[in-house]
Amino acid sequence: MPTIDENKKNWEDYHWDTQGDKWSEAWGTVDMQWYGTLLPRLHQFVPAGTILEIAPGYGRWTHYLKDNCDQLIIVDLVQKCIDFCKERFAQSNHISYHTNDGKSLSMVPDGSVDLVFSFDSLVHVEEDVIRDYLKEFARVLKPDGFGFIHHSNLGEYRDYLKNIEKVAFAKEILYKLRLTDHITNWRAPSMTADKLDGFAAETGLQVLTQEKINWGRSLLSDCISTFTPKNSRYARPRKVIANPHFRRESDYLRDLSGAYQLTDKQT
Repeated sequence: MPTIDENKKNWEDYHWDTQGDKWSEAWGTVDMQWYGTLLPRLHQFVPAGTILEIAPGYGRWTHYLKDNCDQLIIVDLVQKCIDFCKERFAQSNHISYHTNDGKSLSMVPDGSVDLVFSFDSLVHVEEDVIRDYLKEFARVLKPDGFGFIHHSNLGEYRDYLKNIEKVAFAKEILYKLRLTDHITNWRAPSMTADKLDGFAAETGLQVLTQEKINWGRSLLSDCISTFTPKNSRYARPRKVIANPHFRRESDYLRDLSGAYQLTDKQT
C-alpha cells in the first residue's frame, strides 16, 4: 500500500530526467495527451478564476493550467518538485507555490477556488488520503466550484487480484497469454469510485461524473471523478461510465501525433 511517506520518498528519489513527460509517451507527446484526452474532459471547467493543482510534480499539467486561470495554486508533498516549478514558471506571476503534508491544505483560504485539479498523481494514494483531501476540497471550493480528480479504482479488483496470487507460479504465463491482467501500476488497492462518492457525500460534495478507465490492459484500475458542492447550481445525481477503451484512445492519439509531427530539417 503506497503510504504518504512512501510517496514522498519515491518522488524525492525519482530522477525526473524527462520532467515527467515520459508518462505521456503512450500519447506520443504531452501536448497530445492534454489536447486529445484531458482538455475534452476538462473544457467545461476552464478557463477558471482560481485553480488549485494537487501534486504537480515537475509541472507537466501546470504548463497548461497556468494559461487557463487568473490565479494558480500548486501544492506538492515534495519540496524539490515545488522548487523546480518555481524555476520553470518564474515568468508567471500569478502562480503561488506550497508544500504540504500530503493531505491538508491549510495554505488555501475557505471558498477561494473555482477548480481543483489533479491528474496522474492521486492514483497512488490510499482511501484515507482521498477522504482527507475531499474534506479540504469542500472547504476551499467556491459555491459553484468544481473538482477534477484522477484516482485509483483498483479496490474493485481486490478479490480478482487475490485469486491471481493463488496461482502466482503461473501468473506471468497467463498474462502473456492475455488470460489475466495483474499489472496495477502502483495504484492504491484500498480506493474505489464508490468510496470517493461516499466520502464526497460526507463532506458536502456532489459527484457529477465518474469515468472508470483502464491504464493497462483490461482492469478499470483508474477513475476520473468530477464534483461540485452539493448546493451548487450544477449539482445533479452522479453518472458512472465504464470506459475499457481508454488506452485505445491513447494509441490513436499517439498515431496522430506521429502523423502530424513537424520536423525542422535544419536542426
